[in-house]
Amino acid sequence: MANQVGLSAGLSDYIRETSLREDDILRGLRETTSELPAGSALQVMPEEGQLLTLLAGLTPARRILEIGTFTGYSTLCLARALVPGGQLVTCDITNRWPQIGADYWAKAGVDEQIDLRVGDATGTLEAILADEGPGTFDFVFIDADKQRYPDYYELALTLLADGGLIVVDNTLFFGRVVDPEAQDPDTTAIRAFNLLVRDDPRVHMSLVPMADGITLIRKK
Repeated sequence: MANQVGLSAGLSDYIRETSLREDDILRGLRETTSELPAGSALQVMPEEGQLLTLLAGLTPARRILEIGTFTGYSTLCLARALVPGGQLVTCDITNRWPQIGADYWAKAGVDEQIDLRVGDATGTLEAILADEGPGTFDFVFIDADKQRYPDYYELALTLLADGGLIVVDNTLFFGRVVDPEAQDPDTTAIRAFNLLVRDDPRVHMSLVPMADGITLIRKK
């Protein structure tokens, strides 16, 4: 049985050449984001964005919840996977970065399906739960404050319909999860979160060694 293939620069380029379908709108948003301080590090890889579109489409998703918008590259990828008449609720602590993506959402013709909620994400999710009740989303993507992943996860799981899918980004956290000297709050939080999900009997899960680590979680 083969182990995970290490990605050289050449192999990474090959994958992009043979599988990536990033159009001009997505590419424009990614390039604009890369010009921001730490923009490339904070934005999902285009391959991951394409995977998000595929997974949300397979669900299929009528309502999607995104925790952590940044400039909205993943938002656009997810919005394109919505069924006709579907809605994506995306949460961010500030409107500063999402407003960059808003022009691209409009160019792609999905802006009316995107509901941006600005503020503390925990408060936003609690308000949605109070207003709409549990089980109202088909798909959730979490890519925000790492130390609050457990809080986001619990609320997302409650808001998720049975059989729905949660995708969590950065669960290998730049490889720092296996570095014993990495004891910063974010790294230790990701380690604890990974164990929390592994031992949660309410879900099926798999940590995929792609990008910065992507954990797929299906609610039983």
